[in-house]
Amino acid sequence: MRVALVGAFGLHRKGTMRARALPLARALAARGHTVRLLIPPWDSAHDSGRTWTENGVQVVNVNLPPRMPGFFHIWLTIRLVQQAMALPVDVVHCFKPKAYAGLTHFTLWWLRLTGLTYRGLRLVVDEDDWEQAWNQIEPYSLIQKRFFAWQEVWGLRHADAVTVASRELIHMVAQTGVPGIRMFYVPNGVWPGAFSEAVMRRATARERQTKGIRTLLLYSRFLEFRLERIVRIFQHVLAHHPAVHLLVVGKGLRGEENELAGLLRGAGLIDRVTFAGWVPHDNLVNYFVAADVALFPFDNTLVNRTKCSVKLAELLAAGVPVVADAVGQNSEYILDGKTGLLVQPEDDHAFGDAVLSLLQNEPLRARIGEAAAQYMHEHFEWPHLVTAVERAYTTDVSKR
Repeated sequence: MRVALVGAFGLHRKGTMRARALPLARALAARGHTVRLLIPPWDSAHDSGRTWTENGVQVVNVNLPPRMPGFFHIWLTIRLVQQAMALPVDVVHCFKPKAYAGLTHFTLWWLRLTGLTYRGLRLVVDEDDWEQAWNQIEPYSLIQKRFFAWQEVWGLRHADAVTVASRELIHMVAQTGVPGIRMFYVPNGVWPGAFSEAVMRRATARERQTKGIRTLLLYSRFLEFRLERIVRIFQHVLAHHPAVHLLVVGKGLRGEENELAGLLRGAGLIDRVTFAGWVPHDNLVNYFVAADVALFPFDNTLVNRTKCSVKLAELLAAGVPVVADAVGQNSEYILDGKTGLLVQPEDDHAFGDAVLSLLQNEPLRARIGEAAAQYMHEHFEWPHLVTAVERAYTTDVSKR
């Protein structure tokens, strides 16, 4: 098949395109499909006009127009539509029913309806979290919130198929009127061999390890939890295991890491914390190897219940023992007591106790870390997950 994947934003600043669309595209290309990934790099202007081929996938960053109100959005949508149809294509897969991907889907649907494009063109939408929930988080205007809410519902209802990243999204999408037969479950995954170096280096490090300071890793964008939770959990752990250091990897969209540093400083804990900031993806292995236990707090919110965290998948694939809140897709990735530890949502005392149980039991840490890596690669590798995407491209469920 000839497939065009259309993004809502650039490839790097947010995770959807780099960690979901691109590996999915690579897996499709590896199975013999012709694949192009179309990017509107409005949030990474330095990529404007750049085109390259990556693992058989042609990545096209469309040229950005002058930032004139109204004109910018219309022009960028037109360019995405033109690029999608520039070559013969069987499927256009829009990643998010929102923003420029949603506008591209809307335009192509009407062009197909009026016969101005190939009537056999299949339009697929990817839903990797519940976009309307972000209206309560992002500083959108009232007009934007209403428009994005309308876009999401219209886009899901008018797609020939919908790929969803979490079990909770299946329920949410069904509430918009999309029948189950048009939905295809595609959680986020990892690439074969991903973080195998971390798994091997962790095993070697354990053999040399002696008593000393243990490292807790917080790998996050800081959006999934209230920041004060980190202070409470860290205080609880230190009260029972003083030889612990907290390593924080990641950068928030609005400087949340600085706010967390302020809270830790106010609690007198800042000397026990290292902030690494944003780390290039290729360098994450070094931080995963350094961690004894990873903290993955996840508040019980609609956004968290519907999303599917790539960061959690990466930690587990690297063999890092993880403690997480039992919210949403976390329970798909973590088999409690086998591939990680799950606690009741937002119970910081229980969370701290779970961390202590791992810190005080090296054989348990080793067993859980190794099982986590094995489980992720057996059940959540992209070459396996992509078969559900192929079914979304080919299953004819009803007349359009």
